[in-house]
Amino acid sequence: MKKDENMREMTEVERKVALSNAISIIRRNLPEYTYECQDANSIDGLYKPINNIEWTTGFWPGEIWLAYLETDDELFAHVAGIFTESFRDRIIRKVAVDHHDMGFLYTPSCVAAWKIKKDAHAREAALMAADQLISRFQEKGQFIQAWGTMGARDNYRYIIDCLLNLPLLYWASEETGDAKYRDIALRHTQTCCANSFRSDWSCYHTFFMDPETGEPVRGETCQGYKADSSWARGQAWAVYGLALAYRHTGNEKYLEMFEPVSKYFMDKLPEDMIPYWDLIFTSGEEPRDSSSAAIVACGFLEAADSYEKRGEYEKARHYRSLAKQLMKALWDKCAVNKDDASCNGLLRHGTYSKKSPYNTCTPAGVDECVSWGDYYWMEALVRLGGGWKSWW
Repeated sequence: MKKDENMREMTEVERKVALSNAISIIRRNLPEYTYECQDANSIDGLYKPINNIEWTTGFWPGEIWLAYLETDDELFAHVAGIFTESFRDRIIRKVAVDHHDMGFLYTPSCVAAWKIKKDAHAREAALMAADQLISRFQEKGQFIQAWGTMGARDNYRYIIDCLLNLPLLYWASEETGDAKYRDIALRHTQTCCANSFRSDWSCYHTFFMDPETGEPVRGETCQGYKADSSWARGQAWAVYGLALAYRHTGNEKYLEMFEPVSKYFMDKLPEDMIPYWDLIFTSGEEPRDSSSAAIVACGFLEAADSYEKRGEYEKARHYRSLAKQLMKALWDKCAVNKDDASCNGLLRHGTYSKKSPYNTCTPAGVDECVSWGDYYWMEALVRLGGGWKSWW
């Protein structure tokens, strides 16, 4: 990445305009997505309504809660509360919850609802989700199995994304006083940090363990270009995940890892600062993934808060500046204008799954809005304003 005019920071005026713009789109979307969820990605710029069955459906209520915090408009709280009941019903009936994404589902929806409104049903649902998440912990290997039948050799693995599911477990221990949730989060993080990062601080998307011995086997990819490249969103999950791991544990090792992992991401950005879908690409016509930049911006703001509390003010300024630079690029090149009826997302140029000759994913949502990209864009805008109390 060349250090040129693209290194400008988002100003406070731009942040306020961007936030107002995003809230206008969210408000416009409420009638269509009150009793149904947004799909994981848009198709030709438009999300279709779906039932609450995907791993991604927690992001839309998260956007609504953020809008409520910024506006105090009870309409947002009312709609978000409808989703609380939907998520409670989902976990009670165990609808499509046999995987590790309980944090993505229940943190921005139900933990948020509990923290903001003290909704007892939200607390109940989030604690049930935490129980579901720890049920996927594998003693042999010390990790939370991401997908598939428990113990199956072809799915005896975790993925880097899971670092963002772990805050649900830290919250559950704080809420109940039961250390079992926190203990599993700590053990999974230790396993991930011991195996998922290469010598250059890029990361594997998925990592296999031996089901008989628990020993590490190999890193692979599902959604990256190939096994030894770095999927942009995976690197982004690592950035934010390490910043969160430090806050929840106080273990300086995670903050020390955060710095080179972040540097790898930033060093691989093209001149316009919008990452390609895999960091092996730094120029050319491959699709971008704006959502990765939004996630990293949140990670940088999280880390900046930690550095500030440690009295490391220069590092705090550095990472806050990097976050503002990413957000400026997203605002200039990817943000959807509220008056653009052809798109009902917040952030264009996201990529869900891009097929390559070397990966195993199903192609979906290439150069579209993606629900997590919208959510983390909104979160970054709110965080940058100061005073936000994280639910992660």
